[in-house]
Amino acid sequence: MVIQEIQQYSEIRPKARAYFCYLFHKNLPNHLPSVSVESIMARMLKIRGDLEGIDAMYLLDAKGNQIGATYVKDGKRIEDDGKSRSTRAYYYRAMHEQRCTITDPYPSLINDDLTVTASQPIFDEHGEIIYVACMDMPLNEVLKIAHPMALESSAGRFFRLGYAGFTIVLAFVSLLLFVKGIEGFLSYGFGHIESIEIKDIFESTILLTLSLAIFDLVKTLFEEEVLGRLKNDQTSSIHKTMVRFLGSIIIALSIEALMLVFKFAMTEPAMLVNAIYIIGGVAMLLVGLAVYIRFTNLGERH
Repeated sequence: MVIQEIQQYSEIRPKARAYFCYLFHKNLPNHLPSVSVESIMARMLKIRGDLEGIDAMYLLDAKGNQIGATYVKDGKRIEDDGKSRSTRAYYYRAMHEQRCTITDPYPSLINDDLTVTASQPIFDEHGEIIYVACMDMPLNEVLKIAHPMALESSAGRFFRLGYAGFTIVLAFVSLLLFVKGIEGFLSYGFGHIESIEIKDIFESTILLTLSLAIFDLVKTLFEEEVLGRLKNDQTSSIHKTMVRFLGSIIIALSIEALMLVFKFAMTEPAMLVNAIYIIGGVAMLLVGLAVYIRFTNLGERH
């Protein structure tokens, strides 16, 4: 679970940084003369009051030494006045980049949970950094803010349960197709392999191909809709899933057409036209899939 959260954070990090930068720029005074510590802390406490989930807020001077106490949850304070934080990444990056930054997740010194620190340099009227405002927030809270996905809403939970139910049913369908696909071979027994008919092989291959296609669809639905796992490129993920699913259907229909060609050629030649119709349908599906891939790739490039 921790690995998954860190992976999700790496994907939504730009959104999280943009959100924290917006909070800092909206609330904190900057590039103004005579900016006092009291006014900055009052604005930071306002942010803490408006945004639930913040673990700690504190202010550093230009040398990385803390000014005043660390304000934590429930109105409590930790007296860290004068404590040096000049070696911490949130201070160094804010001073080096001279802009709002957020850190990678790290174990918090307060509660040992994975925490992300957002830091904002505060400039005087001459453009010199005089303070660095810092805000700690648990990793799971950052994920909710940057990628909520309505996970905490009633509607979100309902739809997640709905998708979970559909994936379970589809998984059973895939399992049944798999069982039926190998049932024909098992009925002959391992000692009578030579008696297996070609028709049974074709039918089993079709069932197994469809089982694989449905299982792949179940995997994608469960990961993205139930677990809420993010992708680096969501459009590309849906595109690849669609291509795999349609490809499996085309393979199954091609095998069915091939089986009918052999069957009708030996038993009912007049019925070969039906197999040709299926082959024509497969050809149309291939053309449609090629057009879909072409236009989807063009859309992703632009």
